[in-house]
Amino acid sequence: MGDGTVMNLDNLLKQNKDAIVKKWLSSAIDTYPADTSIFMKRQKDPFANPVGNTLSVNLGPLFDELLNEMDYETITSHLDPILRVRAVQPILSSSQSIGFIFLLKKAIRGSLKKELLDKDISKELLYFESKIDELTLIAFDIYLKCREKVYDIKANEERNRTFRAFERAGLLTEIPADGPSL
Repeated sequence: MGDGTVMNLDNLLKQNKDAIVKKWLSSAIDTYPADTSIFMKRQKDPFANPVGNTLSVNLGPLFDELLNEMDYETITSHLDPILRVRAVQPILSSSQSIGFIFLLKKAIRGSLKKELLDKDISKELLYFESKIDELTLIAFDIYLKCREKVYDIKANEERNRTFRAFERAGLLTEIPADGPSL
């Protein structure tokens, strides 16, 4: 480059951020069934499309954090809303719910095909991809906590439904103040 900028992966990722994040977002949306995916890509209203909006709002900042120091609090603040939504969607398996992060590797490789022919840039990408793997492990922990919460809610609802049925049947006269317990 004629401006004196050393071409390294970091600079390439910063220069191509918009295109990479756009590909990542599109790939993440494509993890949904086709009709849902089409809707999410077309519907720009955040209230009509909260899932697509959540992805759209948080993927760019996650990419920025991969370029920066990978602050855990910042990462979790952007992963949590995405994974919270994905954890309650029965149409996605656990691997699909978290697997969208790996799609960033494909987006980067697709955007920087020519540049990755350079041996040094290619080596730098291996390190960067290890940061994506680290991001995936953080996502796994967040996703598991979300799923545990979903199961707790379902168990409490079922327990409360059972006790109300017992109460209606006259088998239980009063539910204790701290709620029913099994």
